[in-house]
Amino acid sequence: MQDPAYVLGHSDREVSRLRNQARFLEPITRGFLEAAGLAQGMTVLDVGSGAGDVAFLAAELVGPTGTIIGVDKVASAVEAAAAAAAARGLGQVSFRQGDAGEMSFERPFDAVIGRYVLLFQADASATLRDLIRHLRPGGRVVFHEPDWVSARSAPAAVIYDHSCRWIQEVFRLSGTDGNMADRLYGIFVRAGLGAPAMRMHTFIGGPGASERFLEAIADLIATLVPTIERLGIATTAEVDIATLVERMKREVAAKDCVIIGRSEIGAWARV
Repeated sequence: MQDPAYVLGHSDREVSRLRNQARFLEPITRGFLEAAGLAQGMTVLDVGSGAGDVAFLAAELVGPTGTIIGVDKVASAVEAAAAAAAARGLGQVSFRQGDAGEMSFERPFDAVIGRYVLLFQADASATLRDLIRHLRPGGRVVFHEPDWVSARSAPAAVIYDHSCRWIQEVFRLSGTDGNMADRLYGIFVRAGLGAPAMRMHTFIGGPGASERFLEAIADLIATLVPTIERLGIATTAEVDIATLVERMKREVAAKDCVIIGRSEIGAWARV
């Protein structure tokens, strides 16, 4: 099986979006990693590192005596992450290009981690099986994945609801199942890891509290506009990216809507 199309790309603009998204997701991912037992001195493999933000978060948890190796298939992502690590003075963090499941490393890891990685795999259980061979006995597997089923508004904020539908349709038509709450448990079990511990976080809030989340949605739509139009989901004029976030905010404020966002799912287990 071929992996689903990675529709987000690796442009400079997308790297910037990932870093903005990371600030929003940081406390959630941190909670998953801490609950899974990441601690000082551990050696960690970060899969699908992208801009490196999860690797940098893990570096905080393992401290200067720990080691983080981030892996990504895309050379430009590895270069951007390595430059960011150097700028931060993180000597214990390094990045390599390749497929982590097929690579060899100098020693086994205490943990394999990733964020928004398994949803883009044709066979996520097979991906996990390939990754856990890099773990020492008792090592941890921790993944943070999204689920869009919960995304909605009340009363209906039409522009926000349409934006969420556009995102879900892009994923669906590109072969990606963005609803991981139903799937993540089975992915771990079929990988031979047994029943994982799991946790879910969902954003919910009114007009004032939702502004940052609405900005993140508009930022994601901006990356996806060419694909949205190519797949016939909506036209560039219908999306009107230049005004999208302000139109969402005005409608949510005018109707005093509650915005319910996508859910963030954490799952972890030990080998």
